[in-house]
Amino acid sequence: MQRPVASIASNRGVGSTALTTTHFLLLYAAMLVASSGNTALQSVMPAIGREIGIDDFYVAVAYTWSAVLWVLLAPYWAERSDHHGRKVLTLMGVSGFILSTTLCGIALFCGLRGWIGGALTFGLFAVFRGIYGGFGCATPSATQAYLASKTRRSGRVAALSALSSSFGLGTIIGPAVAPLFVLPFVGLSGPMFAFAIIAAIVFVSILLWLPNDRFGRRVGHGAAMSYPSLASTPTGASVVAATTPRRQKRLSWKDPRVRPWIISGVVAGHAQAATLTCIGFFVIDRLHLAPSGSEGPIAIVMMAGAVATLGAQWGLIPQLHLGPRSLILWGALIAAVGLIGTTLSRDLYGITIGFAVASLGFGFTRPGFTAGASLAVPLAEQGAVAGVITSANGISYVAAPTLGILLYGWQHDLPFATFAFILIALVFFARNRLTD
Repeated sequence: MQRPVASIASNRGVGSTALTTTHFLLLYAAMLVASSGNTALQSVMPAIGREIGIDDFYVAVAYTWSAVLWVLLAPYWAERSDHHGRKVLTLMGVSGFILSTTLCGIALFCGLRGWIGGALTFGLFAVFRGIYGGFGCATPSATQAYLASKTRRSGRVAALSALSSSFGLGTIIGPAVAPLFVLPFVGLSGPMFAFAIIAAIVFVSILLWLPNDRFGRRVGHGAAMSYPSLASTPTGASVVAATTPRRQKRLSWKDPRVRPWIISGVVAGHAQAATLTCIGFFVIDRLHLAPSGSEGPIAIVMMAGAVATLGAQWGLIPQLHLGPRSLILWGALIAAVGLIGTTLSRDLYGITIGFAVASLGFGFTRPGFTAGASLAVPLAEQGAVAGVITSANGISYVAAPTLGILLYGWQHDLPFATFAFILIALVFFARNRLTD
């Protein structure tokens, strides 16, 4: 069971010298807003796309553009956090989220009201989402760097792990509360305005109560984190990168020591990202729901998936003591079974169980390939391999959503069946190519 944030902050060194529990919670809130707001959008966007009458493909493309910018610019902001001040970049990342979410909400509100056409609505949405991808990615690295510079070495890993867990918690909070903000006047665009207001409160709180670190800062840097989506739980990559020296030789994913692990992670990541993109549309079509009102069932399915993934990573993995190879093998197999179960389901209960089982499997695969790649190289190369792992996590959300929707357009069961087959192939690959 995850210990309460305040307990971790007070007992593991976060508040030992310069950083209080309040400061830690402010950093945690900044990360939490970004991940929960992003997941909330994923639970309502299928309904919005159907309501406006835009093709499902363009809904996925809008997310792809944001993910591309995140993957490209996250390493840049991770580097710049050492030069511009971590509080400044944290505020920049949160303000990017506020601006992006507000503008996206306005564009979607206008589209839902019929004031602008569907193509223009999603064109504007994609442009405004780019603000989040380009600037929102500064938040994780800046908050990590701030925390690392304010904590003792002995408590730094535990503190960074606790901070990173906000991404996983956000994937539960986002879908859970999004339907509550579908209000009479703003309708399906309501969650965007609600999360922008929540983020504005976090922004003001950080501005007022988080001490400025621009001068007299201790050494500590942040690391790029992969694009936040459902069950973007901490895998250790960002934590390792934030606690190892900066100057290191670049490590290629083609390095034979890590290549099988990275391939496994990319394959499993693509399966997760593609099916996640399709699940909202699948719920609407399989249950024959009207777009308005479908956000509730979609949120139930997505929340079940997030809970299952977090249950695997926070509960089962520490108890089972499985090695990285076993995590990949069992995770891919369980995920494949879950995806097959999803395609066979005909009601909300069946879809929820099937997707939860698939998410449980994905909860094994991501830590499996992360740990395997980390253990494949010596301590001196941990920061370098963490960069490769982060890139592998993020790249899954660039092409996979579009690929999943293309398959879905041909036949609704196709993306789930296709990636179930690919995951079964991954099981055989892992048996032959991976070693603990």
